[in-house]
Amino acid sequence: MRYSAEHKEETRTRVVTAAGQVFRKEGYGGAGIDALTKAAGVTNGAFYGHFKSKSEAFRTAVVEGLEELRQAILTLRQNQPKDWLKALASFYLGYKRTCDLGDSCTLPSLSPDVMRADEETRRAYTVELKKLIAGVAAGLPESTSPGETTAEDRAIVLLATLSGGLTIARAVSDPALSVKIAEAIERAALSADNPAQPQGK
Repeated sequence: MRYSAEHKEETRTRVVTAAGQVFRKEGYGGAGIDALTKAAGVTNGAFYGHFKSKSEAFRTAVVEGLEELRQAILTLRQNQPKDWLKALASFYLGYKRTCDLGDSCTLPSLSPDVMRADEETRRAYTVELKKLIAGVAAGLPESTSPGETTAEDRAIVLLATLSGGLTIARAVSDPALSVKIAEAIERAALSADNPAQPQGK
């Protein structure tokens, strides 16, 4: 039986979405092919019809996850141009801190596995991260005086601050400490809008 191109694309999307959730929840090492196919509701044959290996599925999930974050930031910038940064920090340190791990952000949840991944995956991650940095930097004010930090530098610090802050806020067992971390990280993140102000101050 031959499936239409539309059906094949729908199946691929379902596999990538499920793979992203399983990898974020279980880590690369903890996610076997059976877990991926079960989450996607497909057979092993259907999985291998779209991906040659688990590592290829992981690479695709990482790339699409980072692109999803970039698009979300772009949408915020378009819809809330004056306070997109606050909206991002609030959502990131609110919902993304408390949601199921499978629905968490790709940046903090999958970057540790990318560090241990093959060179092709790391290259793909690098390409997507550069686009993400550029997308964030485009929404930040440019420096106008010597000694001020560039928008790109502030974008890097912002992403690292949000990602690292989210990681430790999710890791602690004390809910009050998790909230305290989130609030401190949000204050630090908002300083990205000020080229003259050292971040985190």
